[in-house]
Amino acid sequence: MTTRRTILAGAAGLLAAPSVARAWEPARPIQLIAGFPPGGGTDLQARALAEAASRFFPTPLVVINRPGAGGAIAAQQVAGMAPDGLNLLVGGGSESTSLAAFRDLPYDPKRSFRAILRITRQPLLIVAKRGGRFADLAAAVAAAKASPGSVTHASSGIGSIYHAVFVLFSAAAGFEMLHVPFSGGAPSLQALLAGTVDLAVLAPEETGGMVQSGEIRALAVCSAERIPVLPDVPTLREQGWNVVVENMKGLNAPAGLPDEIYASLHDRFRRALQEPAWRGFLDRTGTFEGYLDGPGYQAAMDAVLDGLRASVRR
Repeated sequence: MTTRRTILAGAAGLLAAPSVARAWEPARPIQLIAGFPPGGGTDLQARALAEAASRFFPTPLVVINRPGAGGAIAAQQVAGMAPDGLNLLVGGGSESTSLAAFRDLPYDPKRSFRAILRITRQPLLIVAKRGGRFADLAAAVAAAKASPGSVTHASSGIGSIYHAVFVLFSAAAGFEMLHVPFSGGAPSLQALLAGTVDLAVLAPEETGGMVQSGEIRALAVCSAERIPVLPDVPTLREQGWNVVVENMKGLNAPAGLPDEIYASLHDRFRRALQEPAWRGFLDRTGTFEGYLDGPGYQAAMDAVLDGLRASVRR
């Protein structure tokens, strides 16, 4: 009888005990959806991250390019997907921090996603072609003031963070340039090399070493400080214009992502940021390490968007 009571009591205890939650595991490949073409800064960071994180996931990490509208096409696609952790936006840039300052979007950068983590702060460069019209930025500004619209600049799309650099710069310096939008950094670079445009904004990794080789000339760094990979290139502030703009990159899931999936994705990708493959990518490109957790990353994006909205309204 004692044995039977013990067995029954044990069984009842098992039934009453809470079940142990199992960690989330992806059932299918995870798509990292980049809103810009292959070869641009967003694409290069996505592929470097996928390589570094691959050993922490049981399924492949696949980079998908959905270029167009400054990243808004990819953002809209991800915003409409199920919050199952299998489709992530490589965000933090134009689609998250600047487009909404210029026009209405079919998604809300602040509410349509759940931020997972920020991976980088990305310095931006104003560059010109070697042998082009301008050897320095002061000459380009002087030409633009003398003949408004005669100096052309490329960007990764109307309202993109690259476009925002020139919007803020032109307001600070009092000039007008002709904006020539493209679908990403790589097409902008091609236009610069072909002589179609005078100036462009690019991330260091997008130049493919052409600044170091002298094929293109970096005229200014848009960050608050110079960058180690190009220590001789002055900032906009050093040249007399109080303009500071940086890009950032991170991962964003559709809104409604459950806490357990968020935690699993965050922790795995956080470990990837310590991998030699990722550290090597940062060293080669001069991209700044920029880790923030999900809430911190969302707050950083919101701050940039709010500041740019205020500037555009002024």
